[in-house]
Amino acid sequence: MRVLFFAHLKDITGCAEMNLPGGDLDADGLWQKLIEAHPGMEQVRASVRLAKNSEYVGRDARFTVADEVALIPSVSGG
Repeated sequence: MRVLFFAHLKDITGCAEMNLPGGDLDADGLWQKLIEAHPGMEQVRASVRLAKNSEYVGRDARFTVADEVALIPSVSGG
């Protein structure tokens, strides 16, 4: 599964994207793997939205190795 990081998430992970091995995961399983790979992600989890194949998804989403997952941080501005 291809995972994309944007904005300050690139600073936390040290990369713009990563390939995450594994099979069928729910959102909690995905977060667990991301935090194992990049422990700093735990502190931003509550403020990050997940998108699967270019569409926002909720906590009930399932992810497969064929999916592209984007982690979208909350953004403020004026």
